Amino acid sequence: MAADPSPRATRAQDPRFVAQCSLAGLRDRLPLRWPAPPDLPPSPKRRYRSHYVYRGSQGLDDPAVVAALPLFDLLLRLIDFGPLRAVLARRLGWISARGWTPFDPVSLFLLLGWQIINGWNRSELLRKLAQSRYADYAQAFGFENEDYPTEGGLRYWLTALGQHSATGECITIPGTDEQVEERAIQFLNELIAQSIALLIEAQVFSPETLSQALVCPDGMLHQAASAMHCAYVRAACYQPTSPAQPRPCYARERGKDGCACDTPACTQVCRRATPRDPEARYVYYAGHNRAAEPVTEPPADGSRGKECYGYQSLPLQLADRQRRFSAVLLDDFLPASTRAEVPAAALLLQLQRFYPDLHLDTVAGDAGFGYEVFLRTVYALSARRIIDQRRHTTDQDKAHWPLRQYDDHGRPLCPYGYALTSNGFDRQRRRHKWFCGQACRRGKEPTVQLADTIYPPPECPYQDRSRGLVRNIGLRFADGSSRLVRDAVVGSRTWKQLYHRGRNAVESRNATREHWGLKRLPVYGTPRGKAYLFLSDVWDNLLTLARLVQEATAATGH
Repeated sequence: MAADPSPRATRAQDPRFVAQCSLAGLRDRLPLRWPAPPDLPPSPKRRYRSHYVYRGSQGLDDPAVVAALPLFDLLLRLIDFGPLRAVLARRLGWISARGWTPFDPVSLFLLLGWQIINGWNRSELLRKLAQSRYADYAQAFGFENEDYPTEGGLRYWLTALGQHSATGECITIPGTDEQVEERAIQFLNELIAQSIALLIEAQVFSPETLSQALVCPDGMLHQAASAMHCAYVRAACYQPTSPAQPRPCYARERGKDGCACDTPACTQVCRRATPRDPEARYVYYAGHNRAAEPVTEPPADGSRGKECYGYQSLPLQLADRQRRFSAVLLDDFLPASTRAEVPAAALLLQLQRFYPDLHLDTVAGDAGFGYEVFLRTVYALSARRIIDQRRHTTDQDKAHWPLRQYDDHGRPLCPYGYALTSNGFDRQRRRHKWFCGQACRRGKEPTVQLADTIYPPPECPYQDRSRGLVRNIGLRFADGSSRLVRDAVVGSRTWKQLYHRGRNAVESRNATREHWGLKRLPVYGTPRGKAYLFLSDVWDNLLTLARLVQEATAATGH
C-alpha cells in the first residue's frame, strides 16, 4: 500500500491552496491589515514611548528569501499590525489620555510574541532586546533610542490585559430542573477571532472548513509558577483567621498533616498556600477522562499518572480536514481542578458571537465532555456529537441492558437483547435511526441472552415487518439518559475519521505549547496567566498563517 502523504505534501498537491496562499496569489492583498472593527474608536493615548509602523514587504519577491525567513520575520512583512493599537487600548482598559506616556501597545504585543515563540523568560527577553544583534527587531517593534520596557512594565501590561478580559458580561447555559449555569465571556477571544480573520482573508482554509466546521475542545494542564506546598489548598486558605473564627483546613479534615494556622505567619493567608497564585488548584490526571469527577487530591493507591498544581487552558480547535491543519477559535482559562463541560458548552454558545459566518457541523471531544449539559448544547446547535463515552457503574450490569434498551456503547437493543443496526443520522430531524432487521430470524446471536426465553422469540411483534423494530434516537434514550447517545456509530469509520482528526488538532496545539515551555507558566496569577496563554493562541494562529504561506510559495517552484 502507498504511504499516506504528509500534511505538507497533501497541501502541496492542492492547486487551489498553492494558487491562493502563495505570495504570488497574495501579492495584490499585501499587507494584510489587522482586522480591527470599523466602528472602534482610536486609542485615547496621544503619545507613546515607542511607535510601531509597518515597514513593508521587502524581499518577498524572491522565493529563496521567503523560504529562508523565520516565520516570525515573515509575519512582520505580511501583516500591518497598526489597526491592532485601538483594539489593545480597549482591552487594556485605557479610557483617557491623561496619565503616564505608555509604550505603544502594538510594540509590546510584538515583543511578547517574540518571547512566547522562543520560550524565553522576561529577563532573557529584555536582555536580547537591548543587544545590538537584535537591533532590527527592536526597530521593527517600534522601540527607539534604547528606551525599552522593564520587567515590571511587562508584568503590569499582562495584568491589565488579563483583568479586563472578563468585563462582567456572561453567557447563559441552560441547565436541568430549571437551573442555569453562567460563564463570563473572555473578551481576549476577540484577539483570537481577529487572527482567524487574517487566515480567512489569506484563504488558507479549505472551502468546507467554515461551512462544515469540525471543532474539538480540550483542556491542557499548566503548572503554576508558584511551587505547591499543599495539595489541599482551597479558597478558605486565603481568608484571614482568628481565635474567634479559625480558618478551616481541608487537609486536616482528610486526616493529613495540613496546617493548624496558629502562627503569626498564617494570620492573613495560610503559610502553605500560594498567595501569588491564589486560584491555582491541584488535580491528578490518570491519562484518561472517563472517570466521573477530576481527582483533586493525591491518590492513595500509588497509581501512576500526572500531578498538576495550577491551571488549565480550554481551547476550541478548528480542524481543516482537507488541508490537515488546525487553528484556535476560542479559549478559556480555569483552575486545574475545574470540570470542563460547562465552560466548554459556553464556548460553543459564543461561536456565533465571534464567528457569525461559521456553521458548526461536528463537535469531537474526549470523555471529559460526556455530560448532559455539553451533549445537550451540541445537539441544540444542530451539530453531531462525536464525544468519547464516559463510563458509569450501570454499564457493568449486562442483564440490565435490555431493560434500559441500550448497551455500554450506546447501541440500542431490542427487548430480547439483540443489537439494532444503524440506518444513519438524519441531520434535518436531528435523530439517529436504528432498526433490528429481524436479526433473530437470520441466525444472529443476541448481545444479551435472557433467561427463560426461546430464541428466536416467537412472541416478537416485529417479525412480520420488513425492517422489524425501528427506533429513532434524538437527544436522549427512552430512559431520559443522554450520556451514551451519539450521532455516529462509535468505532465506525466515520466516527474514527472525525474523532481522530479533532483529537489530532488539539494534540498539535498542546505540543506547540509544550515546545514553547508553557507546561509551567512563566508568570504568576490568573490575570497574567490568562493573558499570556491567550496571546500564545493568537501567535499560534499567526505562525500557522506564515507557515502555510511559506509552504504554498515553495510549492509554486518559482
